[in-house]
Amino acid sequence: DEGALRAVAELAAAFAPSKERHLETTAQGRAFLEATRAAWPTPALDCLLAIGDGGVALPVAVGVASAGHRIALAPALRAYLQAFAANLVSAGVRLIPLGQTDGQRVLAALEHVVAASAERASGTALDEVGGAAFRADIAGMRHESQHTRLFRS
Repeated sequence: DEGALRAVAELAAAFAPSKERHLETTAQGRAFLEATRAAWPTPALDCLLAIGDGGVALPVAVGVASAGHRIALAPALRAYLQAFAANLVSAGVRLIPLGQTDGQRVLAALEHVVAASAERASGTALDEVGGAAFRADIAGMRHESQHTRLFRS
Protein backbone atom coordinates (compact mmCIF):
# COMPACT_ATOMS: atom_id res chain seq x y z
CA ASP A 1 0.00 0.00 0.00
CA GLU A 2 1.68 3.18 -1.22
CA GLY A 3 -0.14 5.41 1.27
CA ALA A 4 0.94 3.33 4.26
CA LEU A 5 4.50 3.17 2.95
CA ARG A 6 4.58 6.96 2.55
CA ALA A 7 3.25 7.40 6.10
CA VAL A 8 5.90 5.09 7.57
CA ALA A 9 8.65 6.82 5.57
CA GLU A 10 7.49 10.22 6.82
CA LEU A 11 7.27 8.97 10.41
CA ALA A 12 10.78 7.52 10.26
CA ALA A 13 12.13 10.82 8.91
CA ALA A 14 10.34 12.69 11.70
CA PHE A 15 12.12 10.57 14.32
CA ALA A 16 15.43 12.24 13.39
CA PRO A 17 15.86 14.85 16.15
CA SER A 18 18.31 17.09 14.30
CA LYS A 19 19.41 18.10 10.83
CA GLU A 20 22.51 15.92 11.09
CA ARG A 21 20.63 12.82 12.23
CA HIS A 22 18.16 13.33 9.38
CA LEU A 23 21.02 13.66 6.89
CA GLU A 24 22.67 10.56 8.35
CA THR A 25 19.66 8.28 8.08
CA THR A 26 18.59 9.54 4.66
CA ALA A 27 22.11 9.35 3.19
CA GLN A 28 22.49 5.80 4.50
CA GLY A 29 19.00 4.94 3.28
CA ARG A 30 19.73 6.32 -0.18
CA ALA A 31 23.04 4.42 -0.41
CA PHE A 32 21.38 1.19 0.75
CA LEU A 33 18.49 1.69 -1.65
CA GLU A 34 20.79 2.29 -4.64
CA ALA A 35 23.09 -0.64 -3.88
CA THR A 36 20.24 -3.03 -3.16
CA ARG A 37 18.23 -2.02 -6.24
CA ALA A 38 21.32 -2.59 -8.40
CA ALA A 39 22.18 -6.00 -6.95
CA TRP A 40 18.81 -7.39 -5.80
CA PRO A 41 16.05 -5.46 -7.57
CA THR A 42 12.45 -5.75 -6.47
CA PRO A 43 9.36 -3.71 -7.38
CA ALA A 44 8.99 -2.74 -3.70
CA LEU A 45 12.23 -0.76 -3.85
CA ASP A 46 11.12 0.95 -7.05
CA CYS A 47 7.93 2.00 -5.28
CA LEU A 48 9.91 3.32 -2.31
CA LEU A 49 12.19 5.29 -4.60
CA ALA A 50 9.18 6.82 -6.33
CA ILE A 51 7.65 8.11 -3.09
CA GLY A 52 10.87 8.87 -1.21
CA ASP A 53 11.95 12.00 -3.07
CA GLY A 54 15.56 10.85 -2.63
CA GLY A 55 15.36 10.88 1.16
CA VAL A 56 14.37 7.63 2.81
CA ALA A 57 15.44 6.65 6.32
CA LEU A 58 17.72 3.61 6.42
CA PRO A 59 15.36 1.45 8.53
CA VAL A 60 12.57 2.00 6.01
CA ALA A 61 14.82 1.10 3.07
CA VAL A 62 15.94 -2.08 4.84
CA GLY A 63 12.37 -2.98 5.78
CA VAL A 64 11.07 -2.49 2.26
CA ALA A 65 13.95 -4.49 0.77
CA SER A 66 13.27 -7.29 3.23
CA ALA A 67 9.55 -7.30 2.50
CA GLY A 68 10.15 -7.10 -1.24
CA HIS A 69 12.28 -10.23 -1.07
CA ARG A 70 9.91 -11.96 1.35
CA ILE A 71 12.43 -12.04 4.18
CA ALA A 72 10.51 -12.66 7.39
CA LEU A 73 10.44 -9.99 10.07
CA ALA A 74 12.45 -11.90 12.71
CA PRO A 75 15.58 -12.58 10.62
CA ALA A 76 15.37 -9.12 9.02
CA LEU A 77 15.32 -7.44 12.44
CA ARG A 78 18.19 -9.58 13.69
CA ALA A 79 20.29 -8.83 10.62
CA TYR A 80 19.57 -5.10 10.87
CA LEU A 81 20.45 -4.94 14.57
CA GLN A 82 23.55 -7.10 14.09
CA ALA A 83 24.73 -4.77 11.31
CA PHE A 84 24.07 -1.76 13.55
CA ALA A 85 26.10 -3.31 16.37
CA ALA A 86 28.90 -4.25 13.95
CA ASN A 87 29.04 -0.66 12.73
CA LEU A 88 29.45 0.63 16.29
CA VAL A 89 32.09 -1.98 17.08
CA SER A 90 33.94 -1.09 13.88
CA ALA A 91 34.07 2.53 15.03
CA GLY A 92 35.40 1.33 18.38
CA VAL A 93 38.11 -0.74 16.70
CA ARG A 94 39.27 2.39 14.85
CA LEU A 95 38.98 4.86 17.73
CA ILE A 96 40.16 2.99 20.80
CA PRO A 97 42.75 0.33 21.41
CA LEU A 98 40.33 -2.47 20.56
CA GLY A 99 41.79 -4.96 18.13
CA GLN A 100 39.92 -6.95 15.50
CA THR A 101 39.74 -10.07 17.66
CA ASP A 102 38.38 -8.18 20.64
CA GLY A 103 35.91 -6.47 18.33
CA GLN A 104 34.65 -9.88 17.23
CA ARG A 105 34.40 -10.94 20.88
CA VAL A 106 32.23 -7.90 21.57
CA LEU A 107 29.96 -8.84 18.66
CA ALA A 108 29.76 -12.42 19.89
CA ALA A 109 28.84 -11.19 23.37
CA LEU A 110 26.07 -9.05 21.85
CA GLU A 111 24.35 -11.93 20.04
CA HIS A 112 21.86 -12.55 22.85
CA VAL A 113 21.18 -8.82 23.25
CA VAL A 114 20.56 -8.51 19.51
CA ALA A 115 18.23 -11.52 19.50
CA ALA A 116 16.27 -10.27 22.52
CA SER A 117 16.03 -6.75 21.09
CA ALA A 118 14.81 -8.07 17.75
CA GLU A 119 12.17 -10.19 19.45
CA ARG A 120 11.00 -7.26 21.58
CA ALA A 121 10.90 -4.96 18.54
CA SER A 122 8.85 -7.43 16.51
CA GLY A 123 6.04 -7.20 19.04
CA THR A 124 6.09 -3.43 19.45
CA ALA A 125 3.22 -1.42 18.00
CA LEU A 126 4.16 1.49 15.76
CA ASP A 127 2.60 4.01 18.15
CA GLU A 128 4.97 2.75 20.88
CA VAL A 129 8.11 3.44 18.84
CA GLY A 130 10.21 6.44 19.80
CA GLY A 131 12.64 7.58 22.39
CA ALA A 132 13.86 10.37 24.58
CA ALA A 133 17.63 10.81 24.63
CA PHE A 134 17.95 14.54 25.17
CA ARG A 135 21.68 14.59 25.85
CA ALA A 136 22.45 12.48 22.80
CA ASP A 137 20.19 14.70 20.70
CA ILE A 138 21.89 17.86 21.96
CA ALA A 139 25.31 16.30 21.36
CA GLY A 140 24.22 15.48 17.81
CA MET A 141 23.12 19.07 17.27
CA ARG A 142 26.46 20.35 18.56
CA HIS A 143 28.28 17.89 16.31
CA GLU A 144 26.64 19.51 13.28
CA SER A 145 28.73 22.65 13.69
CA GLN A 146 32.10 21.09 14.50
CA HIS A 147 34.85 21.60 11.97
CA THR A 148 36.93 18.54 12.90
CA ARG A 149 34.93 15.34 12.79
CA LEU A 150 35.72 11.65 12.86
CA PHE A 151 32.69 10.41 10.95
CA ARG A 152 30.18 11.82 8.55
CA SER A 153 27.62 9.37 7.27
